[in-house]
Amino acid sequence: VQLQASGGGLVQAGGSLRLSCVASKGTFSSLVYGWFRQAPGKGRQFVAAINWSGDETFYTSTVKGRFTIIRDNAKKTLYLQMNALKPEDTAIYYCAAKDDVRYYISDRSYDYWGQGTKVTVSS
Repeated sequence: VQLQASGGGLVQAGGSLRLSCVASKGTFSSLVYGWFRQAPGKGRQFVAAINWSGDETFYTSTVKGRFTIIRDNAKKTLYLQMNALKPEDTAIYYCAAKDDVRYYISDRSYDYWGQGTKVTVSS
């Protein structure tokens, strides 16, 4: 499956953005999806994940309550709704997919990656 992320941009602190990740050339609905981010000078970090049906979601503690991961299997699209953004959310955001929900926090367990979309939050 090929993934194409979009929706990044520049936003002021407290603002919102919605990232999208469109899948092509493969089966979307059977895969587990995640969002990761990489801030300047730091490693790639887990942000959120969602199981194949969408009824299980997982978040890192720093975004819980502010971010929402959503999937639309009919549109083959994954979303990350980001509210109450903070300067520390500034990073390149990547969507990723894998076959099962185990080890969803580990970027090494994901098989497919999008190209990344940059989010900058100004203070």
